[in-house]
Amino acid sequence: MNWPDLIILPIVLPLMTGALLVLVERKSARLPGWLAAASSLAGLVVALLLLERALTGNVQAYLLGNWAAPFGIALALDRLSALMVLLTSVIACITLLYASGGDAQRGRHFYSLLQFQLMGLNGAFLTADLFNLFVFFEVLLIASYGLLLHGAGAARLRASIHYVSFNLAGSALFLIAASLLYGLTGTLNLADLAQRVPLVTADRTLLVQSAALLLVVVFSVKAALLPLYFWLPATYSAASAPVAALFAIMTKVGVYAILRVTTLIFGETGGPAAFVTSPWLEFLALGTLLLGAVGAVAAKSLRVMIGNVVVASAGTLLLAVALGRPDTVAAGLFYLVNSTLVAAALFLLADRLRASRGWADDDFRSASMSDAGHVAYAGDSPTLLGVLFFTLAVGAAGLPPLAGFLGKAMLLQAAGQTVWAGWIVAVLLTSSLLLMIAFVQSGSVLFWKPVASSADGLATDAIPPASPTDRSSIPALPGHAAHSASLALLLALLVACAVFAGPLSRFTQATSAQLFERQAYIGAVLGASAVPAAIDVRREMRERKKRAIGETKP
Repeated sequence: MNWPDLIILPIVLPLMTGALLVLVERKSARLPGWLAAASSLAGLVVALLLLERALTGNVQAYLLGNWAAPFGIALALDRLSALMVLLTSVIACITLLYASGGDAQRGRHFYSLLQFQLMGLNGAFLTADLFNLFVFFEVLLIASYGLLLHGAGAARLRASIHYVSFNLAGSALFLIAASLLYGLTGTLNLADLAQRVPLVTADRTLLVQSAALLLVVVFSVKAALLPLYFWLPATYSAASAPVAALFAIMTKVGVYAILRVTTLIFGETGGPAAFVTSPWLEFLALGTLLLGAVGAVAAKSLRVMIGNVVVASAGTLLLAVALGRPDTVAAGLFYLVNSTLVAAALFLLADRLRASRGWADDDFRSASMSDAGHVAYAGDSPTLLGVLFFTLAVGAAGLPPLAGFLGKAMLLQAAGQTVWAGWIVAVLLTSSLLLMIAFVQSGSVLFWKPVASSADGLATDAIPPASPTDRSSIPALPGHAAHSASLALLLALLVACAVFAGPLSRFTQATSAQLFERQAYIGAVLGASAVPAAIDVRREMRERKKRAIGETKP
């Protein structure tokens, strides 16, 4: 196989696997898990091969239907898309391993929905066409609706109503923005838009700026930007643990889309739409970062707190993108890898803490800060859970020695050369302090505070404490090995990000530099030529027609 053909595999492989799983799930209980695991591991191998090709620095285009861009649909692979596909594959494999411990069996079609969501995520990262970005957004969102409701429960149903409503409104705005851009430029190919948007006449300046802003608003819904992030903490906290861990990559889709269009289309050479998001994007990113940290301190539930941590990390990433400099974008991409892994690990750890204490799956009130306390652990060492919680808290708050600290330090250093330097230093350090307070508060309650009695006026439906030595009444945890292996893999990856911070930093710097070299992307997509057909169908049809005419003559 010629290696450019690999670009289509992250989309086709989960699509075919998901369709097959819909049929297999009716006939076998164990086979779907093995098929999904094999497909996800194959996807991980493909992602590694794509990253290897992207390291050469060349942008590779793949023409779907063998029609040259901008008339046909194109996929494009560069360092950024390769990084995002690899990160998606890693999170998918780990969450699939965790789900095999019992979560996948709590509802129907878990494995197939996960594969369809992978198709949408990978397609969004690889597409070079704005309308197909909308299509892949819809694919991943539809799959996420089913995954959010997986396992049922009133909390998940309530969260899904807000989640679906927000995203349906965003989809409608996406179509309006795409229609405006097509009407103004006659194309939706990203590389072609980068050439045509600067040529829009002065009398249409407001229209193209409106289309650009609408597009960024749509992506801001996915990225959880203030004031469009209020759906996220409730939604992520209501989802099952592996689903919430997979959702950790979904906010990055919005960040990726904003980064792609602002550097390629609406950047310095964007003509009437140049820097259309400045300065309000920087201001809202700072607000998202600060309010996410405040929400983490005020949270009454561990998973809601983690949801607010995701919001704060999204604010940090959007701030790096909004500043629009190669060094800030490089720092943001470095931070993106660490924050995604930390968020996924925190959601999985929250589930382990819940299970180790015997809390009901759909009644997470027992995990609130007011009624958590000492109960017997079932299979998990409280010391190991505490060490893991402390390690992830360090990574989320941006403290040394993990890579979160290095990412924030790089961002502070790069932002020091901008007019926003004072605000960025103040908000970034304040948010880190607030996140530290949030984790200290939750950790002290989860691991130290005893359960209050009903006479204290607190919740009375908390599970009462059991004797630490009385484990006979606590059943063994299903899938304990799979859960432990998932958390161990995530922890190993976080340590690896810190140990290999130098190579990772150099890669993100090269990725950022490639993003600002627009002509490489434009030339690769628009310059890609159709592959000569192995069989000339038209010629064969003409020859058959001639033979048929010759045979009918006397």
